[in-house]
Amino acid sequence: MTKLVENGRFAARTAAFVGLTFGMYSMLELDTALSPGAEREAVLHAWIRRYGDALLKLYGVEMIASGPFIGRGELYPGHSPGGLGRVFVMNHRSGLDIPICLAYVEATILSRADLSKWPVIGVAARRVGTLFVDRTDKRSGASAINAMVHAIERGRGVLVYPEGTTFEGDEVRPFRAGGFLAAARTGAEIVPVGLAYEGAAASFGEETFGEHMVRVSGAPRTRAAIVAGEPIRMVDGEGDVEQLRERVRARVQELVHEARAALSEAKSKDS
Repeated sequence: MTKLVENGRFAARTAAFVGLTFGMYSMLELDTALSPGAEREAVLHAWIRRYGDALLKLYGVEMIASGPFIGRGELYPGHSPGGLGRVFVMNHRSGLDIPICLAYVEATILSRADLSKWPVIGVAARRVGTLFVDRTDKRSGASAINAMVHAIERGRGVLVYPEGTTFEGDEVRPFRAGGFLAAARTGAEIVPVGLAYEGAAASFGEETFGEHMVRVSGAPRTRAAIVAGEPIRMVDGEGDVEQLRERVRARVQELVHEARAALSEAKSKDS
């Protein structure tokens, strides 16, 4: 009986996801067409956040958010006060990470190349300016870094999952260099972000993405915590990108622990 309920919940949420995606896509296009050119970037970010919030509600995700901006219920701005785009760096644990990012961070996401060809998801990803990289192709990696640099110089935030793929648990794995090379080339601020889920059910482990989403969609409720940190810059005397990415990785690890502590506190209040 439980499996039947979970399958029914998955089917209902999948149908709602398709309707929600194309419905909000249409509203975005209409709003964009009716808005002055100077306001269209703000219109895009407003609709991205609405879409992220709507997806979290659809999938029953209850969020605990803390840190600059997001702790006050605001989007973390994608650019510094000087107008240069920021690089957001976060651990990667679940298919739910993306709607969480959309709801809390003003940034273009760097994603795997094949996502652009997926039905429904690919359409939405391309429309909001997702940057795609084929991690098996060195030329694609170089192109992705150049695209990040271009976005940063235009004042757009970029969010990367530098572990390269999803992992289970709270240990933050070694970071790939791409986002840090883009930050070093532009002088952009790097914003560390830590994420944790209550229990292991939301984790994307040894399974296909379809299997993962069937399981996540079948859950009645998922609780997650996100903690944003203060921006980090490459400092004088920091010899190379390797030192920078290790410093940021250590900070993301601290924020993941803070997110886990927030979930534990919330759970203790429930009991």
